[in-house]
Amino acid sequence: MTILDLKDVFAAPEQFLDQQITLQGWVRNHRRQKSFGFINFYDGTMLRDLQIVYENDLPNFEEVQKWFIGSAIRVTGTLVKSQGKNQAYELKATELVLEGASTEDYPLQPKKHSLEYLREIAYLRPRTKLFQSVFRIRNLAAAAIHDYFQSRGYVYVHTPLITGNDAEGAGQTFQVTTLDVEKISGKVDYSRDFFGKKTCLAVTGQLEAEIYAMGFKRVYTFGPTFRAENSNTKTHAAEFWMIEPEIAFCDLHQLMDVEEDFLKYIVRDVMEKGAEELAFLEQYTKTPLRSKLEALVNSKIARVSHEEAITILRERHAKKKFDNEPKYGEDTAKEHEKYLTEEYFKSPCFVYNWPKDIKSFYMRRNEDGKTVAAVDLLVQGSGELMGGSQREERYDVLKARMDEMHIPTGKDGLGWYLDLRKYGGCVHSGFGMGFERLLIFLTGVDNIRDVVPFPRTPSNCEF
Repeated sequence: MTILDLKDVFAAPEQFLDQQITLQGWVRNHRRQKSFGFINFYDGTMLRDLQIVYENDLPNFEEVQKWFIGSAIRVTGTLVKSQGKNQAYELKATELVLEGASTEDYPLQPKKHSLEYLREIAYLRPRTKLFQSVFRIRNLAAAAIHDYFQSRGYVYVHTPLITGNDAEGAGQTFQVTTLDVEKISGKVDYSRDFFGKKTCLAVTGQLEAEIYAMGFKRVYTFGPTFRAENSNTKTHAAEFWMIEPEIAFCDLHQLMDVEEDFLKYIVRDVMEKGAEELAFLEQYTKTPLRSKLEALVNSKIARVSHEEAITILRERHAKKKFDNEPKYGEDTAKEHEKYLTEEYFKSPCFVYNWPKDIKSFYMRRNEDGKTVAAVDLLVQGSGELMGGSQREERYDVLKARMDEMHIPTGKDGLGWYLDLRKYGGCVHSGFGMGFERLLIFLTGVDNIRDVVPFPRTPSNCEF
Protein backbone atom coordinates (compact mmCIF):
# COMPACT_ATOMS: atom_id res chain seq x y z
CA MET A 1 0.00 0.00 0.00
CA THR A 2 1.47 3.36 -1.06
CA ILE A 3 0.54 6.27 1.21
CA LEU A 4 0.53 9.62 -0.59
CA ASP A 5 0.99 13.09 0.86
CA LEU A 6 -1.77 15.61 0.23
CA LYS A 7 0.75 18.11 -1.16
CA ASP A 8 1.74 15.63 -3.89
CA VAL A 9 -1.88 15.03 -4.82
CA PHE A 10 -2.65 18.74 -5.11
CA ALA A 11 0.61 19.39 -6.96
CA ALA A 12 -0.60 17.21 -9.88
CA PRO A 13 -4.31 16.42 -9.33
CA GLU A 14 -4.92 15.43 -12.97
CA GLN A 15 -2.41 12.64 -12.50
CA PHE A 16 -4.52 11.11 -9.74
CA LEU A 17 -7.98 11.98 -11.07
CA ASP A 18 -10.32 8.97 -11.10
CA GLN A 19 -7.54 6.93 -9.50
CA GLN A 20 -7.66 5.15 -6.15
CA ILE A 21 -5.31 6.68 -3.59
CA THR A 22 -4.58 6.27 0.12
CA LEU A 23 -3.90 9.09 2.57
CA GLN A 24 -3.20 9.38 6.30
CA GLY A 25 -4.02 12.42 8.39
CA TRP A 26 -6.57 13.99 10.70
CA VAL A 27 -10.21 15.08 10.80
CA ARG A 28 -10.56 18.87 10.84
CA ASN A 29 -14.36 18.83 10.60
CA HIS A 30 -17.03 16.14 10.33
CA ARG A 31 -20.55 16.76 9.01
CA ARG A 32 -22.88 13.78 9.30
CA GLN A 33 -26.05 13.07 7.34
CA LYS A 34 -28.37 10.08 7.63
CA SER A 35 -26.98 8.11 4.71
CA PHE A 36 -23.64 9.87 4.04
CA GLY A 37 -21.07 12.22 5.56
CA PHE A 38 -18.35 14.75 4.81
CA ILE A 39 -14.93 14.87 6.45
CA ASN A 40 -12.58 17.83 6.09
CA PHE A 41 -9.24 16.03 5.99
CA TYR A 42 -5.69 17.39 6.36
CA ASP A 43 -2.34 15.68 6.73
CA GLY A 44 0.02 18.54 7.66
CA THR A 45 1.95 18.49 4.38
CA MET A 46 0.12 21.56 3.08
CA LEU A 47 -2.38 24.14 4.26
CA ARG A 48 -5.35 23.00 2.19
CA ASP A 49 -7.92 20.42 3.26
CA LEU A 50 -9.42 17.68 1.12
CA GLN A 51 -13.11 16.87 1.41
CA ILE A 52 -13.82 13.20 1.90
CA VAL A 53 -17.27 11.93 0.99
CA TYR A 54 -18.43 8.61 2.44
CA GLU A 55 -21.76 6.79 2.05
CA ASN A 56 -23.71 4.13 3.91
CA ASP A 57 -22.35 1.33 1.71
CA LEU A 58 -19.14 1.44 3.77
CA PRO A 59 -18.94 -1.71 5.96
CA ASN A 60 -18.13 0.44 9.04
CA PHE A 61 -20.46 3.34 8.18
CA GLU A 62 -22.06 3.45 11.66
CA GLU A 63 -18.64 3.48 13.32
CA VAL A 64 -17.33 6.28 11.05
CA GLN A 65 -20.36 8.41 11.91
CA LYS A 66 -19.16 8.40 15.54
CA TRP A 67 -15.66 9.71 14.81
CA PHE A 68 -14.86 13.04 16.42
CA ILE A 69 -12.88 16.03 15.15
CA GLY A 70 -9.15 15.55 15.75
CA SER A 71 -9.18 11.81 15.04
CA ALA A 72 -6.27 10.34 13.09
CA ILE A 73 -7.47 8.31 10.11
CA ARG A 74 -6.41 6.43 7.01
CA VAL A 75 -8.59 6.81 3.94
CA THR A 76 -8.62 5.02 0.61
CA GLY A 77 -10.83 6.25 -2.20
CA THR A 78 -11.16 7.73 -5.68
CA LEU A 79 -10.18 11.32 -6.40
CA VAL A 80 -12.94 13.03 -8.40
CA LYS A 81 -13.87 16.55 -9.45
CA SER A 82 -16.13 18.08 -6.83
CA GLN A 83 -19.68 19.22 -7.50
CA GLY A 84 -19.46 21.62 -4.55
CA LYS A 85 -18.47 25.29 -4.69
CA ASN A 86 -15.65 25.36 -2.13
CA GLN A 87 -13.27 22.79 -3.58
CA ALA A 88 -12.12 21.59 -6.99
CA TYR A 89 -11.60 17.96 -5.96
CA GLU A 90 -12.87 15.54 -3.36
CA LEU A 91 -12.24 11.93 -2.39
CA LYS A 92 -14.99 9.32 -2.59
CA ALA A 93 -14.04 6.95 0.21
CA THR A 94 -14.06 3.19 -0.26
CA GLU A 95 -12.28 2.47 3.03
CA LEU A 96 -11.92 4.48 6.24
CA VAL A 97 -9.73 3.24 9.11
CA LEU A 98 -9.42 4.87 12.53
CA GLU A 99 -5.72 5.23 13.42
CA GLY A 100 -6.21 7.24 16.61
CA ALA A 101 -9.49 8.24 18.24
CA SER A 102 -10.33 11.72 19.51
CA THR A 103 -13.02 12.76 21.98
CA GLU A 104 -16.14 14.88 21.89
CA ASP A 105 -14.48 17.58 24.02
CA TYR A 106 -11.57 18.08 21.58
CA PRO A 107 -10.54 21.72 22.24
CA LEU A 108 -10.27 22.77 18.57
CA GLN A 109 -13.84 22.80 17.39
CA PRO A 110 -14.62 24.41 13.97
CA LYS A 111 -15.06 27.97 15.22
CA LYS A 112 -12.82 31.00 15.72
CA HIS A 113 -10.57 30.75 18.76
CA SER A 114 -8.72 33.68 20.31
CA LEU A 115 -4.92 33.73 20.24
CA GLU A 116 -4.94 33.88 24.05
CA TYR A 117 -6.95 30.66 24.18
CA LEU A 118 -4.67 28.95 21.68
CA ARG A 119 -1.60 29.89 23.75
CA GLU A 120 -3.17 28.00 26.65
CA ILE A 121 -3.30 24.86 24.50
CA ALA A 122 -0.03 25.43 22.65
CA TYR A 123 0.40 21.66 22.26
CA LEU A 124 -2.55 21.73 19.83
CA ARG A 125 -1.70 24.99 18.02
CA PRO A 126 0.13 23.24 15.15
CA ARG A 127 -3.20 21.68 14.10
CA THR A 128 -4.82 25.03 13.28
CA LYS A 129 -4.56 26.66 9.87
CA LEU A 130 -3.20 29.83 11.44
CA PHE A 131 -0.26 28.18 13.12
CA GLN A 132 0.34 25.78 10.25
CA SER A 133 0.76 28.93 8.14
CA VAL A 134 2.97 30.72 10.67
CA PHE A 135 5.28 27.80 11.36
CA ARG A 136 5.53 26.78 7.72
CA ILE A 137 6.65 30.37 7.01
CA ARG A 138 9.12 30.01 9.90
CA ASN A 139 10.48 26.86 8.29
CA LEU A 140 10.76 28.49 4.85
CA ALA A 141 12.49 31.57 6.27
CA ALA A 142 15.00 29.45 8.21
CA ALA A 143 15.83 27.43 5.10
CA ALA A 144 16.19 30.63 3.04
CA ILE A 145 18.60 32.08 5.60
CA HIS A 146 20.88 29.06 5.34
CA ASP A 147 20.54 29.02 1.54
CA TYR A 148 21.55 32.67 1.31
CA PHE A 149 24.71 32.34 3.37
CA GLN A 150 25.74 28.91 2.10
CA SER A 151 25.41 29.99 -1.54
CA ARG A 152 27.71 32.96 -0.84
CA GLY A 153 30.54 31.10 0.84
CA TYR A 154 29.76 31.75 4.49
CA VAL A 155 30.69 29.14 7.08
CA TYR A 156 28.00 28.23 9.62
CA VAL A 157 29.48 28.45 13.12
CA HIS A 158 27.83 27.02 16.23
CA THR A 159 28.65 29.51 18.97
CA PRO A 160 28.28 28.48 22.63
CA LEU A 161 25.00 28.70 24.50
CA ILE A 162 26.81 28.75 27.85
CA THR A 163 29.33 31.56 28.22
CA GLY A 164 31.41 33.39 30.78
CA ASN A 165 30.83 36.81 29.23
CA ASP A 166 27.89 39.17 28.89
CA ALA A 167 28.76 40.52 25.45
CA GLU A 168 26.13 43.25 25.49
CA GLY A 169 27.10 44.43 28.96
CA ALA A 170 23.46 44.67 29.92
CA GLY A 171 23.60 42.22 32.80
CA GLN A 172 20.23 40.74 31.84
CA THR A 173 21.40 37.13 31.71
CA PHE A 174 20.24 33.76 32.98
CA GLN A 175 22.86 32.34 35.30
CA VAL A 176 23.95 28.72 34.80
CA THR A 177 25.01 26.82 37.91
CA THR A 178 25.18 23.35 39.43
CA LEU A 179 25.37 24.75 42.95
CA ASP A 180 22.41 24.03 45.20
CA VAL A 181 20.97 27.55 45.30
CA GLU A 182 18.64 26.66 48.17
CA LYS A 183 21.65 26.02 50.42
CA ILE A 184 23.72 29.06 49.46
CA SER A 185 24.01 31.87 51.98
CA GLY A 186 26.41 34.77 51.83
CA LYS A 187 29.04 35.15 49.14
CA VAL A 188 29.01 32.50 46.40
CA ASP A 189 32.19 30.47 45.91
CA TYR A 190 32.17 29.99 42.13
CA SER A 191 35.31 27.83 42.29
CA ARG A 192 32.98 25.07 43.51
CA ASP A 193 30.66 25.52 40.52
CA PHE A 194 30.79 23.26 37.45
CA PHE A 195 32.90 25.61 35.32
CA GLY A 196 34.82 27.11 38.23
CA LYS A 197 33.53 30.58 37.40
CA LYS A 198 30.30 32.51 36.99
CA THR A 199 28.56 31.54 33.74
CA CYS A 200 25.30 32.39 31.98
CA LEU A 201 23.22 31.61 28.91
CA ALA A 202 24.47 33.54 25.88
CA VAL A 203 22.74 36.77 24.82
CA THR A 204 24.60 36.72 21.49
CA GLY A 205 27.09 34.68 19.49
CA GLN A 206 28.69 37.75 17.95
CA LEU A 207 31.99 37.89 19.81
CA GLU A 208 32.73 34.22 19.18
CA ALA A 209 31.67 34.60 15.53
CA GLU A 210 34.28 37.36 15.16
CA ILE A 211 36.94 34.80 16.09
CA TYR A 212 35.90 32.61 13.17
CA ALA A 213 35.55 35.54 10.76
CA MET A 214 39.27 36.13 11.28
CA GLY A 215 39.90 32.60 10.01
CA PHE A 216 37.15 32.01 7.44
CA LYS A 217 36.47 35.58 6.20
CA ARG A 218 32.66 35.15 6.12
CA VAL A 219 30.74 33.30 8.85
CA TYR A 220 27.29 33.30 10.40
CA THR A 221 25.53 32.01 13.48
CA PHE A 222 21.86 31.11 13.63
CA GLY A 223 20.64 29.79 16.93
CA PRO A 224 18.89 30.45 20.25
CA THR A 225 19.89 33.32 22.53
CA PHE A 226 18.61 34.25 25.96
CA ARG A 227 17.86 37.47 27.78
CA ALA A 228 16.42 37.82 31.29
CA GLU A 229 14.55 41.03 30.52
CA ASN A 230 11.42 41.23 32.63
CA SER A 231 9.28 42.66 29.85
CA ASN A 232 5.82 41.50 28.82
CA THR A 233 5.53 43.37 25.53
CA LYS A 234 4.46 41.88 22.20
CA THR A 235 8.03 41.88 20.91
CA HIS A 236 10.03 40.51 23.86
CA ALA A 237 10.76 36.91 24.79
CA ALA A 238 13.34 35.38 27.11
CA GLU A 239 14.44 32.81 24.50
CA PHE A 240 14.67 33.80 20.86
CA TRP A 241 16.72 32.99 17.77
CA MET A 242 19.32 35.30 16.24
CA ILE A 243 20.98 35.45 12.84
CA GLU A 244 24.46 36.97 13.19
CA PRO A 245 26.90 37.11 10.25
CA GLU A 246 30.43 38.46 10.71
CA ILE A 247 32.44 39.53 7.67
CA ALA A 248 36.15 40.32 7.43
CA PHE A 249 37.39 43.14 5.16
CA CYS A 250 33.93 44.74 5.25
CA ASP A 251 33.16 48.31 6.25
CA LEU A 252 29.86 49.86 7.34
CA HIS A 253 28.58 50.76 3.88
CA GLN A 254 29.47 47.33 2.48
CA LEU A 255 27.59 45.86 5.45
CA MET A 256 24.45 47.79 4.51
CA ASP A 257 24.72 46.33 1.00
CA VAL A 258 24.80 42.83 2.51
CA GLU A 259 21.86 43.53 4.82
CA GLU A 260 19.70 44.82 1.99
CA ASP A 261 20.57 41.92 -0.31
CA PHE A 262 20.01 39.40 2.49
CA LEU A 263 16.60 40.71 3.55
CA LYS A 264 15.28 40.95 0.00
CA TYR A 265 16.47 37.40 -0.72
CA ILE A 266 14.63 35.99 2.31
CA VAL A 267 11.40 37.88 1.56
CA ARG A 268 11.48 36.94 -2.12
CA ASP A 269 12.06 33.26 -1.33
CA VAL A 270 9.25 33.12 1.25
CA MET A 271 6.84 34.86 -1.13
CA GLU A 272 7.63 32.33 -3.83
CA LYS A 273 7.43 29.18 -1.70
CA GLY A 274 4.84 30.27 0.87
CA ALA A 275 2.24 31.91 -1.38
CA GLU A 276 -0.67 29.87 -0.01
CA GLU A 277 0.30 30.54 3.61
CA LEU A 278 0.80 34.26 3.00
CA ALA A 279 -2.62 34.49 1.31
CA PHE A 280 -4.21 32.88 4.38
CA LEU A 281 -2.29 35.16 6.78
CA GLU A 282 -3.29 38.24 4.81
CA GLN A 283 -6.91 37.23 5.19
CA TYR A 284 -6.45 36.44 8.88
CA THR A 285 -4.61 39.66 9.80
CA LYS A 286 -6.72 41.81 7.47
CA THR A 287 -3.56 43.62 6.31
CA PRO A 288 -2.09 44.09 2.81
CA LEU A 289 0.67 41.65 3.75
CA ARG A 290 1.77 40.55 0.29
CA SER A 291 1.85 44.06 -1.17
CA LYS A 292 3.99 45.17 1.81
CA LEU A 293 6.48 42.38 1.14
CA GLU A 294 6.41 43.04 -2.61
CA ALA A 295 7.11 46.72 -1.96
CA LEU A 296 10.16 45.86 0.15
CA VAL A 297 11.60 43.55 -2.51
CA ASN A 298 11.19 46.25 -5.17
CA SER A 299 12.36 49.18 -3.04
CA LYS A 300 15.71 50.88 -2.81
CA ILE A 301 16.32 51.06 0.91
CA ALA A 302 17.04 54.64 1.98
CA ARG A 303 20.20 55.53 3.94
CA VAL A 304 20.41 58.40 6.39
CA SER A 305 22.78 59.27 9.23
CA HIS A 306 21.40 59.49 12.74
CA GLU A 307 22.01 63.24 12.76
CA GLU A 308 20.16 63.66 9.45
CA ALA A 309 17.30 61.48 10.74
CA ILE A 310 16.95 63.61 13.88
CA THR A 311 16.92 66.77 11.74
CA ILE A 312 14.11 65.30 9.61
CA LEU A 313 12.19 64.30 12.72
CA ARG A 314 12.66 67.68 14.42
CA GLU A 315 11.35 69.49 11.34
CA ARG A 316 8.24 67.29 11.50
CA HIS A 317 8.02 67.81 15.29
CA ALA A 318 7.99 71.61 14.78
CA LYS A 319 4.91 71.29 12.56
CA LYS A 320 3.14 68.37 14.23
CA LYS A 321 4.22 67.19 17.65
CA PHE A 322 5.41 63.65 18.35
CA ASP A 323 4.65 62.26 21.79
CA ASN A 324 8.43 62.00 22.27
CA GLU A 325 10.58 64.89 21.14
CA PRO A 326 13.40 63.71 18.85
CA LYS A 327 16.77 64.83 20.19
CA TYR A 328 20.33 64.76 18.87
CA GLY A 329 22.46 62.25 20.74
CA GLU A 330 19.48 60.17 21.87
CA ASP A 331 17.68 57.06 20.69
CA THR A 332 14.62 57.17 18.44
CA ALA A 333 11.13 56.07 19.47
CA LYS A 334 8.70 53.77 17.64
CA GLU A 335 6.70 56.74 16.39
CA HIS A 336 9.88 58.23 14.91
CA GLU A 337 10.69 54.98 13.10
CA LYS A 338 7.15 54.81 11.81
CA TYR A 339 7.32 58.35 10.42
CA LEU A 340 10.66 57.79 8.69
CA THR A 341 9.62 54.54 6.99
CA GLU A 342 5.93 55.08 6.30
CA GLU A 343 5.68 58.81 5.64
CA TYR A 344 9.03 60.42 4.88
CA PHE A 345 10.92 57.80 2.85
CA LYS A 346 7.92 55.51 2.15
CA SER A 347 10.41 52.65 2.22
CA PRO A 348 12.66 50.86 4.69
CA CYS A 349 15.66 52.93 5.74
CA PHE A 350 19.10 52.48 7.25
CA VAL A 351 20.00 54.88 10.06
CA TYR A 352 23.77 54.88 10.58
CA ASN A 353 26.49 56.67 12.59
CA TRP A 354 24.80 56.57 15.98
CA PRO A 355 25.87 58.46 19.14
CA LYS A 356 28.55 56.32 20.81
CA ASP A 357 27.13 56.76 24.31
CA ILE A 358 23.98 54.75 23.48
CA LYS A 359 25.75 51.95 21.60
CA SER A 360 27.90 48.94 22.53
CA PHE A 361 31.62 49.01 23.29
CA TYR A 362 32.70 46.98 20.25
CA MET A 363 31.37 49.41 17.62
CA ARG A 364 34.00 51.39 15.69
CA ARG A 365 34.43 54.98 16.86
CA ASN A 366 34.12 57.52 14.05
CA GLU A 367 36.63 60.31 13.54
CA ASP A 368 34.30 62.86 15.15
CA GLY A 369 34.76 61.06 18.47
CA LYS A 370 31.02 61.38 19.15
CA THR A 371 29.52 58.67 16.96
CA VAL A 372 30.16 55.04 16.09
CA ALA A 373 29.83 53.19 12.79
CA ALA A 374 26.59 51.50 13.80
CA VAL A 375 23.48 50.96 11.68
CA ASP A 376 19.85 50.02 12.32
CA LEU A 377 17.52 48.88 9.56
CA LEU A 378 13.97 50.18 10.03
CA VAL A 379 11.05 48.65 8.12
CA GLN A 380 7.40 49.61 7.79
CA GLY A 381 5.15 48.14 10.44
CA SER A 382 7.91 46.56 12.52
CA GLY A 383 10.42 49.29 13.26
CA GLU A 384 13.97 48.07 13.87
CA LEU A 385 14.60 44.74 12.16
CA MET A 386 18.40 44.54 12.11
CA GLY A 387 21.18 46.15 14.07
CA GLY A 388 24.81 46.05 13.04
CA SER A 389 28.11 47.86 13.01
CA GLN A 390 31.63 48.01 11.79
CA ARG A 391 33.57 46.49 14.68
CA GLU A 392 36.38 48.41 16.34
CA GLU A 393 39.57 46.89 14.88
CA ARG A 394 42.05 49.29 16.58
CA TYR A 395 43.52 47.74 19.71
CA ASP A 396 44.22 50.98 21.61
CA VAL A 397 40.83 52.51 20.82
CA LEU A 398 38.96 49.35 21.84
CA LYS A 399 41.02 48.96 25.03
CA ALA A 400 40.27 52.54 26.04
CA ARG A 401 36.57 52.11 25.38
CA MET A 402 36.40 48.86 27.39
CA ASP A 403 38.26 50.47 30.29
CA GLU A 404 35.88 53.43 30.13
CA MET A 405 32.91 51.03 30.40
CA HIS A 406 34.61 48.90 33.11
CA ILE A 407 34.65 45.78 30.95
CA PRO A 408 37.36 43.37 32.22
CA THR A 409 40.17 42.88 29.70
CA GLY A 410 42.30 40.40 31.62
CA LYS A 411 42.59 36.64 31.32
CA ASP A 412 39.26 36.09 33.09
CA GLY A 413 37.51 38.78 31.06
CA LEU A 414 37.55 39.67 27.38
CA GLY A 415 41.31 39.75 26.94
CA TRP A 416 41.01 37.27 24.09
CA TYR A 417 38.68 39.66 22.26
CA LEU A 418 41.31 42.40 22.47
CA ASP A 419 44.00 39.99 21.31
CA LEU A 420 42.12 39.44 18.06
CA ARG A 421 43.16 43.01 17.24
CA LYS A 422 46.84 42.23 17.93
CA TYR A 423 47.16 39.19 15.69
CA GLY A 424 46.21 40.18 12.16
CA GLY A 425 42.98 41.96 12.96
CA CYS A 426 41.35 43.82 10.10
CA VAL A 427 38.35 45.99 9.24
CA HIS A 428 35.32 43.80 9.80
CA SER A 429 31.58 44.18 10.32
CA GLY A 430 28.48 42.24 11.24
CA PHE A 431 24.82 42.51 12.08
CA GLY A 432 22.23 40.75 14.16
CA MET A 433 18.60 40.09 13.31
CA GLY A 434 16.06 38.60 15.66
CA PHE A 435 14.45 35.72 13.77
CA GLU A 436 11.10 36.22 15.47
CA ARG A 437 11.06 39.92 14.55
CA LEU A 438 11.56 38.88 10.95
CA LEU A 439 8.65 36.45 11.31
CA ILE A 440 6.39 39.15 12.74
CA PHE A 441 7.21 41.22 9.65
CA LEU A 442 6.68 38.27 7.25
CA THR A 443 3.44 36.95 8.75
CA GLY A 444 1.69 40.08 10.01
CA VAL A 445 1.09 38.22 13.31
CA ASP A 446 2.17 40.92 15.74
CA ASN A 447 2.86 39.03 18.98
CA ILE A 448 6.14 37.17 19.40
CA ARG A 449 4.32 34.51 21.43
CA ASP A 450 2.54 33.45 18.26
CA VAL A 451 5.59 33.04 16.04
CA VAL A 452 7.54 30.92 18.56
CA PRO A 453 6.53 27.27 18.93
CA PHE A 454 6.96 27.33 22.73
CA PRO A 455 7.32 30.92 24.01
CA ARG A 456 9.39 31.66 27.10
CA THR A 457 8.25 34.89 28.71
CA PRO A 458 8.14 36.21 32.30
CA SER A 459 6.26 33.70 34.52
CA ASN A 460 5.76 31.36 31.55
CA CYS A 461 7.88 28.30 30.78
CA GLU A 462 5.47 25.57 29.70
CA PHE A 463 6.46 22.33 27.92
